Amino acid sequence: MVEDCVLNIGKFNGMVSLAAFFPFKSAQAALENINAISEGVVHADLKLFLETNLPIGGKKKATLGVSDAKIGAALQEELGLSIQTGGVVAEILRGVRLHFHSLVKGLTAQAASKAQLGLGHSYSRAKVKFNVNRADNMIIQSIALLDQLDKDINTFSMRVREWYGYHFPELIRIVPDNSTYCRLAQLIGNRKELSEESLEALEEVVMDGAKAQAILEASRSSMGMDISPIDLINIERFSNRVVSLAAYRLELQEYLRSKMSQVAPNLAALIGDVVGARLISHAGSLTNLAKYPASTVQILGAEKALFRALKTRGNTPKYGLIFHSTFIGRAAAKNKGRISRYLANKCTIASRIDAFSELPTCVFGDKLRDQVEERLSFYETGEAPRKNLDVMKEAVIQAGEEAAQIKIKMEKKEKKRRKREKKLASLSTGDDEVEDANGKVEANGEAVVKKKKKKAADEVVKMEEEALAEENGDTPAKKKKKRKSEAMDVEPEAEEAPETPQTEKKKKKKKKEAE
Repeated sequence: MVEDCVLNIGKFNGMVSLAAFFPFKSAQAALENINAISEGVVHADLKLFLETNLPIGGKKKATLGVSDAKIGAALQEELGLSIQTGGVVAEILRGVRLHFHSLVKGLTAQAASKAQLGLGHSYSRAKVKFNVNRADNMIIQSIALLDQLDKDINTFSMRVREWYGYHFPELIRIVPDNSTYCRLAQLIGNRKELSEESLEALEEVVMDGAKAQAILEASRSSMGMDISPIDLINIERFSNRVVSLAAYRLELQEYLRSKMSQVAPNLAALIGDVVGARLISHAGSLTNLAKYPASTVQILGAEKALFRALKTRGNTPKYGLIFHSTFIGRAAAKNKGRISRYLANKCTIASRIDAFSELPTCVFGDKLRDQVEERLSFYETGEAPRKNLDVMKEAVIQAGEEAAQIKIKMEKKEKKRRKREKKLASLSTGDDEVEDANGKVEANGEAVVKKKKKKAADEVVKMEEEALAEENGDTPAKKKKKRKSEAMDVEPEAEEAPETPQTEKKKKKKKKEAE
């Protein structure tokens, strides 16, 4: 019955009539309301609307139909209303959404759909949008690229070894490192052109004088075949590509380290940047990793071995990705399982702190790392470790101090940013002419304005440079200038010649003549 009436506008108007309608003041207000509803919180606008249009606390008790049970429970608790969810309520609300444009005067179907679409987009953006500096998807991509680069560099280096080995086979035995070999192949080129003059350049690459001498001697008595210039050019080009890939890999590793210090500083301090990044990547995100129990983190990355063991009723794996941490390698064979379980527990704590803390600090990670070290020494020597409660109390105090320092720094940066914005605003709204005291425009007014604007622009640029220097940990140029000026002031002035009786007489004569 209700379903049939919902589709027919005439029947639906007979069942449902609009008593009150409260439009949102702005798109921002609508977004705030929908966010509050999604979190199960009663917004001030919703509360005011219900208190205005429903008999609350009187003799008549109204029943409020709510589609979401979560917000219904919150309304019942806050306003003491009788709430009904599901069944008929869902069908009526479906009809309201369908015929909303006909219920409200002056609203067209097109305008209603546009408003719904705009709100839906802004709600989705707000849900997806994270802090730019704490985006863990960058870590996932970086660690995947790092692993791929390792494979590619290894494959390409082997290709260079094989290709250049036809010309200089003895070099493979002297230089086993892949990246160093590629740099040497790029440097040496034709081995017959190698001489005593190129010994310094060889030493710079291999960082060993004996090795450089050995390469030089091997080039003189090499069994390799002669190679044409065109082949040599191709080998050098390929070697150059491999060297550039190896250099980019180092840059990427540094980038990963910086991202981990921003996103998951405690996890990075505890288990290392690469292993921490692999855990985040395998879990899908830092939030997912934080939701995992310690038993899951322990065997994360060893799923195949786990299911194979369950299928064959064999021994389950003791560790997965956390095996690559230094702690498990340092533990004795009988203690590897115990330390992996303890380490997984600490990794879970660190990931939860990183995922849900506002200000990123590595205090907890350092303390957890100390605890794992103490546990390792306990397994080896029997020395009792500190209690977890005492360690965490220390960490909380230190974290509070660091958070206060970070807040002060952020406030200073914000002040400087506002100052820069004010300067820029004053530049844009500055007068184009300069008037003198009599109200007349000076002839050189434009030039004065230009000078003032240029000076203000230079000041803004200086402030930006100082802010960048502070972020990078460098000393701003302004301080250096101050020091120079101070040094100039401190310099002794040129000593004046002592006044003799003759000079005094001359001065007196000059004074009399002037009078």
